[in-house]
Amino acid sequence: MANFTLSCPTPLHYEQIVLAHGGGGRLMQQLLDSTVQPIFNNSLLEQKTDCAVFQIGEQKLAFTTDSYVINPVFFAGGDIGKLAVCGTLNDLAMSGAKPLYLSCGLILEEGFAISDLKRILESMQKIAQAAGVSIVTGDTKVVDKGKGDSVYINTSGIGLVVPDVNITPQRIQVGDSIIINSDIARHGMAIMLAREGVAFESQIESDCNDLSGLVQELITANIDLHCLRDLTRGGLASGLLELATTSKQRFAIQENTIPIHDDVQSACEILGFDPLYVANEACFVLFVTAEETEKTLTVLHSNLLGSQARQIGNVTHIDKNGAVILETAMGTNRQLMLLSGEQLPRIC
Repeated sequence: MANFTLSCPTPLHYEQIVLAHGGGGRLMQQLLDSTVQPIFNNSLLEQKTDCAVFQIGEQKLAFTTDSYVINPVFFAGGDIGKLAVCGTLNDLAMSGAKPLYLSCGLILEEGFAISDLKRILESMQKIAQAAGVSIVTGDTKVVDKGKGDSVYINTSGIGLVVPDVNITPQRIQVGDSIIINSDIARHGMAIMLAREGVAFESQIESDCNDLSGLVQELITANIDLHCLRDLTRGGLASGLLELATTSKQRFAIQENTIPIHDDVQSACEILGFDPLYVANEACFVLFVTAEETEKTLTVLHSNLLGSQARQIGNVTHIDKNGAVILETAMGTNRQLMLLSGEQLPRIC
């Protein structure tokens, strides 16, 4: 009998960066855990949230940064500028922070139309003004034609956290309700259709929007928010898996409670995407006690960005490895796993 060895067709370790390293999935987590975290290691990074929360004197501040390389830069429901501001505001909001100031870093490709740049900047300013924040500093660089793909944007943000607000994955506990504020997968499908030039009878628009006002309404209502997470790269499944792993808990969610528009579901089926892993831009999950579930839903339903809110599951018990179990529409159980990368790159 010939000798043979088993091997995995998908390598787990790479000597060079691949697109999947930026996808919010297993390879990105591996890159952060094996390369970035050990070099920059400090207590704030160990929070493993989208922004650092720290104390300066009597004030508790949140600080975040993000870069946007989306293709195409204009899409149904928004553009790279709106996405950059909303994304940074939302990262601050997920820590309970009220956004104060933003920065804007531009990397422009030679030949990019100034009219398009103005359109993007005006979009950024419109969203920032509506949120009551100012873009107060920034930087501009230009790269050779063919080296920058039109425009990349980096935005950083700083916000103020009320002293008694403590929103972290470590506060997730057995019995918590898992609530989602909106339907899933619209952003990813809007980008996919724009990128590939696919047309549907009804146009799918990105859900790109600023969530900071809605989160402040929840805080003002004195709801004890244990944890929040926006469901961007990697979608609902990846977001829940990250939280389950960090909190060392097991989540149980029900597929038939997860809101998704019919046209988005159809697009996912036709194009072969799992909507649970498709990116969102104004969709987040909340963890609150069972006793505060109805109050939380009432506050969410009073805001357009939370009008579709519903409970999708519970935290069932402690699990040292963390796990997310999906009860399918057929009544069977499926354990969700992180994808190696993402179904659709360059999504934000």
